[in-house]
Amino acid sequence: FIFQAFHLLPTFTAAENVQIPMFEIDRSASERRARAFELLKLVGLEHRLDHFPSKLSGGERQRVAIARSLANGPSLLLADEPTGNLDSENAHSVLDLIIGLQQEQGRTMVLVTHDPTIAGRAGRILRMIDGRIVSDDKR
Repeated sequence: FIFQAFHLLPTFTAAENVQIPMFEIDRSASERRARAFELLKLVGLEHRLDHFPSKLSGGERQRVAIARSLANGPSLLLADEPTGNLDSENAHSVLDLIIGLQQEQGRTMVLVTHDPTIAGRAGRILRMIDGRIVSDDKR
């Protein structure tokens, strides 16, 4: 799950935040650290491993959240307004990253957005009003 508001734990470093989901599976501490490094490198943050969320920009925080969402190799990513708290430059960058990862790794992604520009990049768009699907556009 990729949250709009990041939900990073403030007293944990970027690398530690990425490792949190891995505590639920059988991985050693060294495997968790190596996986966190690999994922932070994937999102361009290998140089920010030991930084706390308060020392990261909004775009960097969102990229840490994306790395965290990939920690256990999910086949489905759920993204709730993942660019909602970002300026337009960071929003574009984060969206490119999410879509690129989805395509490269063959993951299914459900992305919720109110932004028609973001929705326009999807392969399928479901429009909802009052909790009901009102249109289904496949591209």
